[in-house]
Amino acid sequence: MTTDSLAQALAHTLLAQATEFVGVYDGTRGWFTQVNPAGAQLLGYPSAPALLADPTRALRTPLLSSANWAALLDQTRRQGPQVLETDLTRLDGETLRARLELTYFAADGAPYYLVRLSQQHDRLQEAERELAQSVSRFEAIFANATIGIMVCNRAGTIVSANQMADQQFRYQAGELVGLCIDALVPTMPGRNHEQLRASFNARPSVRAMGGHRGELEALRKDGSVFPVEVSLSYFYLDEELYVVSYVLDITAKRNADRALLAEQQRVERLNADLEQKVADRTHALLNTLEQLEQRQDELAKALAAEQELGELKSRFVSMASHEFRTPLTAVLTSASLIEKYPATEQQDKRVRHLDRIRQSVNHLNDILEEFLSVGRIEEGKVLARPARLHLPALVQDVVADVQGMLKPGQTVVPAVNCPADVWLDASLLRKILVNLLSNAIKYSGPDSVVSLRAQCQAGQLTLSVQDQGVGISPEDQEHLFERFFRARNVTNVPGTGLGLYIIAKYLELMHGTISLQSTLEVGTTVTITIPYENHSPD
Repeated sequence: MTTDSLAQALAHTLLAQATEFVGVYDGTRGWFTQVNPAGAQLLGYPSAPALLADPTRALRTPLLSSANWAALLDQTRRQGPQVLETDLTRLDGETLRARLELTYFAADGAPYYLVRLSQQHDRLQEAERELAQSVSRFEAIFANATIGIMVCNRAGTIVSANQMADQQFRYQAGELVGLCIDALVPTMPGRNHEQLRASFNARPSVRAMGGHRGELEALRKDGSVFPVEVSLSYFYLDEELYVVSYVLDITAKRNADRALLAEQQRVERLNADLEQKVADRTHALLNTLEQLEQRQDELAKALAAEQELGELKSRFVSMASHEFRTPLTAVLTSASLIEKYPATEQQDKRVRHLDRIRQSVNHLNDILEEFLSVGRIEEGKVLARPARLHLPALVQDVVADVQGMLKPGQTVVPAVNCPADVWLDASLLRKILVNLLSNAIKYSGPDSVVSLRAQCQAGQLTLSVQDQGVGISPEDQEHLFERFFRARNVTNVPGTGLGLYIIAKYLELMHGTISLQSTLEVGTTVTITIPYENHSPD
């Protein structure tokens, strides 16, 4: 290996292994041509190629202008190596203090400079500066703290106290130092502060404010007492225990608590009064609402009754105009025709018209009787009067009474299974049977059969009437027991619409029930059940 090759290898090794900035600066071009890795990192570049790729390829020295840098290079070339301290700006903008060394050399007739940078680290100065800063911060915190701070030794002698502690206990600056901490604690029965201090010295621990039982009080220089919260901490200096007391005057807090408690009690009283007023108003409002609801119910019932009355009036007028007109017309017509048959041989014709008049009058009587029955029932004048009754005889009489109503070919077939006498109101039961059979005959056609079945069993009479008539639609069945209601398919058949209503009322008096099954164009079956007794009550 030649001497030049050895020199180049040695120079490369030194450049690469250097721990501080080492670079070759081209004085002609005005930038670095070589930089070691440690130097690139010192200036904030990730690598030496990254620094050499920077368009400036130069040091950022805020204290050296371009003219000053050029003068420094010229001075180095003329006078030899130059050393100075300056500030450098890293790539990330951070400023560092460095020692700059410049050495001139020439290569191939061109000027070059060897540049070395070493960051200044004065450990002692930095430590002293940090210590001074720490002391300043401590003094600022200690002196300007908004709570009283006192440091005591193991014997309880105050060795340091801040300004707030002086103000809290009303001592002049520096007067607390040298006093025993016991002088700041009022004498209280059963509380030995010296013993408590000895216990703390034996087992020192950090005690936060508010952790004490009961309330603590402190004693001022003038003898007055004020409430406090105290927290304790400790430290060792040269193996000597020191206790730090942090004292907070809570006079304002206690007064605020008392004021808050008084206000809370006042608010509770106001709330109680308000709740009572609300309860009273609510009760009054509920009573008013209840009265309004009652009035509303009464009005609704009155309106419903008025509507029902109006509907009943309308039904009554419609029914009466129809039912009364037909027999009256028959009476007038027959009376007029009788005048036209004066001769003796025309007696049969006169008799026929007289029969029509008699039937019309009887029909009018039946209508009036139904009206009167409804009136007596609704006025409470109709009562059930049970008596001994032989049911087969009653059924036989009723069937005989309705024979005159039968249409050609119609028959009534009774079937009674009640051998023993029963205790029932014979009059009401007779009216019920006549009404049921009359309806069955009226709404059935000629050559039809009306079945009447009666059975007495277990103290209950079950009686049913079945016809082969026109039937009743399900819609009309819901209203059959209302006054003056008539099914829509029998409006051309005479009737008042009171029959089933009267039957239902009679059954209520006798504690009975009624049910109905009907199919249009097939027939209707009405079933009633009535409880009875077999002997006369005492």
